[in-house]
Amino acid sequence: MIKKFLVIEDFISKEALSGIILFIATVAAVIVANSSFGQDYYDLWHMPLGVTLGDRTISMTLTYWINDGLMALFFLMVGLEIKREMVLGELSSVSKASFPIVAAIGGMAIPALIYVAFNTENPMGFGIPMATDIAFALGILMLLGAKVNPAVKLFLVALAVVDDLGAVLVVATVYTSEIKAEYFLHAGIAYGLIWFLNYSGVKKILPYLILGIFLWIFIHEIGIHATIAGVLLAFAIPISSKIDEKEFIEKTRASVDDFEKNIDEIPILNHHQTDALESIAYGYDKVQNPLVRLEHNLHGLSAFFIMPLFAFSNAGVLIDFSTVSANLMIVSGVVFGLLIGKPIGIFGFTYLLTKLRIIKKPDNITWFEVIAVGFLGGIGFTMSIFITHLAFVDEGIIAAVKLGIFGASFIAAVFGILLILASSKRKYNA
Repeated sequence: MIKKFLVIEDFISKEALSGIILFIATVAAVIVANSSFGQDYYDLWHMPLGVTLGDRTISMTLTYWINDGLMALFFLMVGLEIKREMVLGELSSVSKASFPIVAAIGGMAIPALIYVAFNTENPMGFGIPMATDIAFALGILMLLGAKVNPAVKLFLVALAVVDDLGAVLVVATVYTSEIKAEYFLHAGIAYGLIWFLNYSGVKKILPYLILGIFLWIFIHEIGIHATIAGVLLAFAIPISSKIDEKEFIEKTRASVDDFEKNIDEIPILNHHQTDALESIAYGYDKVQNPLVRLEHNLHGLSAFFIMPLFAFSNAGVLIDFSTVSANLMIVSGVVFGLLIGKPIGIFGFTYLLTKLRIIKKPDNITWFEVIAVGFLGGIGFTMSIFITHLAFVDEGIIAAVKLGIFGASFIAAVFGILLILASSKRKYNA
């Protein structure tokens, strides 16, 4: 239990710090885009880059390489988190999972419906207010420190994992270009080989990643958003280690004893000690869970490089409110979806189903805190921006929607902070 808590705390602290860095990258992008370097900023991210493999050439702008390529690694990490939580974590049983699942469903459904209500003739942007930026939300909770109930953090993490799964399904099924069915066979073969590795007991990560590259290429050629390859690969990564903990302890203890037994006066290690160290290193590699190891390795890369780079390359927008007035219904759908739809959906769905005795609210969180999490769920930022680029091609609409996302996320964050502080004060007075 303590081990699990430490893993969750490490995850939360990294996500929280990532949220702070994301905020800095977002502000920097807006400043640069509105400075004398604005055109250079735009030209940099629209610079074409290509990769040739045999007689096939994939050429995209730098922004698309980030959004389709690097973000596939982010989605790989998201998929690993989803699988871990479903097998071992907060979503591993019906009793644990029901409350955050219902909260996430409400937090996706109501914002989408609000957007569609504003844009009945062009509902393609409905996925934008469905997304929650877990890094920003946890960053706020970290800044509030001890005033935050630890159970609220766990609830937000579990909710965000389900929210991510919903975003993945929307991206895979809705935001796709022209489908080229002939590449389904290629993708199917690549994915079949990946699962063959799993069933064959292969625990090394490299073969999975190599086949994952081919899976990414074929899915990109199909026309489905290539980041989905990351999620599909994640589901096939083994969750069991090569040797169990008891075997590792026995072999390591024997190697340590052998190392100690062969200590001599020579100031360098002898070959017996070297062999003992290699045996320990071999066991260390075999006892590690492949899924958790890959997730751990990707987390730092994603939190401190991929997502800040994504934010800096995509968040730069000219502050021109004329674009908002020209696309008022689209922006209104996004703003009201994030700012009102999220808290209504998260609180409303959970409260209703709790009163109907279909689910049970955890005893260690209050309804006041559920509302606070609802507003924190309205912080869209990176995932909302990501879906914006999939939903629209018109630069004016994209710029207007980004301004709406920034405004709604900021207001939602303020309300979330105020409610968390009020909840803390109420508990203290009680």
